[in-house]
Amino acid sequence: MENNRRDFLKKTGLGLLAGSSLSAFAATPDDLLRIEEQARYAPPQTFNMSGYAAPKLDTVRVGIIGIGNRGMGAVERLNKLAGVDIRALCDLREEQVNKAKKLVSASGHTPQTYSGSADIWKKLAERTDLDLVYILTPWAYHTPMALFSMNHGKHVCVEVPAAKTLEEAWQLVETSEKTRKHCMMVENCCYDFHELLTLNMARQGYFGEIVHCEGAYIHNLQDYMFSKTHFYQMWELEENSKRKGNLYPTHGLGPICQVLDINRGDQMDYLVSMSTNDFSLGDRAKELAAQDNFYKPYAGRSFNGNMNNSTIRTKKGKTILVQFDVSSPRPYSRIQLVSGTKGVSLKYPEPGRFSTSHDWVSEGEYKVLEAKYMPPIVKKMGEVAKKVGGHGGMDFLMDWRTIDCLRNGLPLDQDVYDAALWSSIGPLSTWSIANRSNSIDVPDFTRGAWKKNKPVDISMTTGGTTQAKV
Repeated sequence: MENNRRDFLKKTGLGLLAGSSLSAFAATPDDLLRIEEQARYAPPQTFNMSGYAAPKLDTVRVGIIGIGNRGMGAVERLNKLAGVDIRALCDLREEQVNKAKKLVSASGHTPQTYSGSADIWKKLAERTDLDLVYILTPWAYHTPMALFSMNHGKHVCVEVPAAKTLEEAWQLVETSEKTRKHCMMVENCCYDFHELLTLNMARQGYFGEIVHCEGAYIHNLQDYMFSKTHFYQMWELEENSKRKGNLYPTHGLGPICQVLDINRGDQMDYLVSMSTNDFSLGDRAKELAAQDNFYKPYAGRSFNGNMNNSTIRTKKGKTILVQFDVSSPRPYSRIQLVSGTKGVSLKYPEPGRFSTSHDWVSEGEYKVLEAKYMPPIVKKMGEVAKKVGGHGGMDFLMDWRTIDCLRNGLPLDQDVYDAALWSSIGPLSTWSIANRSNSIDVPDFTRGAWKKNKPVDISMTTGGTTQAKV
């Protein structure tokens, strides 16, 4: 398998190391050609990870890499789950691992800590007493850490996006298949209560045949991106100064892919993408540079545009619109529109709403629908999740479900094909924008298995045994 991929890369001139500046940022014509060629790369599937149930684990022994903003939240959530043993904590900054160690030690965990050097995380992943490595680092490290961990016998949970390039996406797929280790991109928005409700309604036929969906990540992050402390070493501002496209597609895309049974009954076919110029970040950089020399390296840079629109057509003729904007003064929105032949759902502006006619249902009718279609996972753990928190509870619901599946030997709700496909919108949108919004084929990471893969199961007919310590 590995030799086949290397031969393909050699023949097509795609052999740059994953993670290099050119491979990651698609900055030259050669890099754009590389994306185009890799969109057609399809090695044989050696094992189908969709629906795969790994041997059950009575206790899930966890190591966590990256204890910053999201990392500390993951530590807090996992600390509240029975059947979890937090054995290792890693971050570049010693003070971060010490804070996390203090928190979990009070609950009886005795983790070893790793900090200081850039590659110290490998020591954690090499341990033989871990089942799961949870990765919450800046984007550039997601794939290398996930690959290393799987190759050392660990299941992986990795933050979004799981990959920045198509090369990385294929590496994740091939490695997960080879090792038979789960690689789950922890797309928490799939566990938002409205998104789960909508998914169950779709399963029950409320919307009829679903025709079109829309998702987004619209979130003004200017203050965070220019903060000297929020994104460690200014990594997110760096990301937005080196690539143009839909850099963060999965929050809006993940839930609607589940609604449309993407990778499990339907598949993306091709994509077109268009972006505005940048009208915000460059000006902000210049303003700050005039006051503070710290920002002078950013003052002359070109930044990603304000708004990106990426449109995808599926094999069955459905369409998906995904938007990305982190620099405009707009209220937060993931849109979350599901439109079918019998009904429609829209979450933003909140609260969510439904309709089967010209008008949205009333608040009372909404509550009736919510009670009728509430999925079992929300019935069982919804109130507990709200108490624990994490984006309203969806973060905890995601971690609880993942741990429960591992402990009961059940397939995960998100597999490596989802991680690869949803992440691939980033580099594909970059290619389309650079080619006057021409279309580009979306890789089929399942290699045809989408025709027989089963949809995500939210009925919870088995499992649900993991207790929460609230």
